[in-house]
Amino acid sequence: MMIPPMVVDLVSRNRDWNVFMGSGMVTGFIGLMLILISRDVWSHDIRVREGFLLTVSAWFALSVFASIPYLFLDRGMSFTDAWFETVSGLTTTGSTVLSGLDTMPPGILLWRSLTQWIGGVGIVVMALIMLPFLKIGGMQLFQTESSDRSDKIVPQARQFIGYLALAYGVLTALCAAAYWLNGMSGFDAVNHALTTISTGGFSTHDASMGYFHQPSIHWLATLFMFASSLPLVLYVRAAREGRISVFRNQQVISFAAIVVAVTLVFTLWRIIVGGLPFAQALREVAFNVVGIISTTGYALGDFTTWGAFAVTGFFALMFLGGCTGSTAGGMKVFRLQVMLLSTRAYLKKLVSPHRVVPVSYEGHTLTQEISMSVFAFVSVLLATVLLFSVLISMTGVDFVTAFSSSVTAVTNVGPGLGNIIGPSGNFSSLPDAVKILLAFAMLLGRLEFFSVLVVLSPAFWK
Repeated sequence: MMIPPMVVDLVSRNRDWNVFMGSGMVTGFIGLMLILISRDVWSHDIRVREGFLLTVSAWFALSVFASIPYLFLDRGMSFTDAWFETVSGLTTTGSTVLSGLDTMPPGILLWRSLTQWIGGVGIVVMALIMLPFLKIGGMQLFQTESSDRSDKIVPQARQFIGYLALAYGVLTALCAAAYWLNGMSGFDAVNHALTTISTGGFSTHDASMGYFHQPSIHWLATLFMFASSLPLVLYVRAAREGRISVFRNQQVISFAAIVVAVTLVFTLWRIIVGGLPFAQALREVAFNVVGIISTTGYALGDFTTWGAFAVTGFFALMFLGGCTGSTAGGMKVFRLQVMLLSTRAYLKKLVSPHRVVPVSYEGHTLTQEISMSVFAFVSVLLATVLLFSVLISMTGVDFVTAFSSSVTAVTNVGPGLGNIIGPSGNFSSLPDAVKILLAFAMLLGRLEFFSVLVVLSPAFWK
């Protein structure tokens, strides 16, 4: 993974190439040693409990090793900043402590983009490769890592990995080609394709997508961010079955309806209050709405200057996120649908206590266990946001920054609210303690809480 940045720096005659070469050698050596040391372990059955531990420890270990290049670059970074930037990349959050991106060496820019691209599905793929060794059956570890309920359209894990990686790669290639054909340089096109399809949001410019003035690029970014917010397995199914079934999926229909409705409302708001022409208002609103709900976090202007109504709407979108089975973060549309269906069934039971109220989703019965797990997830998400908001406030950070940074970290969105960490700012001025807290919050959100909570529970170690 460190070879492409090394090659790019070599070609551009930047001396940071040796940093990536050295980091790659160290990481590769340690990885090889761990494989050799643990190869006998894989010959025995590994229990589900150990699967939890492997999933969590893999994320933390990768975030440490991937931060090594940042530590030895010419510009230099503290370990806190390096780890924050790395975790933000691997979790596809997109929050950054770096500035001066326009003059930064190409190797480190590509490295940032690669961490997001690998983080999008790379860790899931790694977990699927481990399944034959874990012997816990089916897609259990994948579901543990992502809490996603999706049809097992491919029975064998290896086949699933191949199809998933192919779909991910094809989307990335199409996105890069589209960007390049519409005016981006080859380097910018590749980097932004990597961070668009991963719904990560890192850019090669401080102005993010606002650096590019071609409306066609903004519309392409909107399209590919939306496409990347949909379940990847639907693209695999479309390729294998020769038919497009994306908009036959309840989750996709609801997600698209939310995006269209919010975009239209905010566009009217920008026309009436901001006095913008229709075409400009629609383009800016659609870009920012999809950018936030997909948790990509690209910036095209500063939506926090659009008024309290718009800011409140964008803040709500931060919680929602994209579809289950995509690289997007947030609560996910699937969970919102389950909560609404379960709540409606509960209200019917209150009116008619003896009435049997069947609840189904996509043809599957929603059991009480599923409903409880969804409500538990949302409860833990909200509790985590409140906890980190309080902890960050204790460092002296203002309430808006503390609360919005907690939300954007836990939901893996990227930009927060306010002058410091809003779409026009970054996280460099925050205290080191806050950056560490936010990095942990990003990991908690990406692992969807319960994987980490299980490992941290005393019962796990008995």
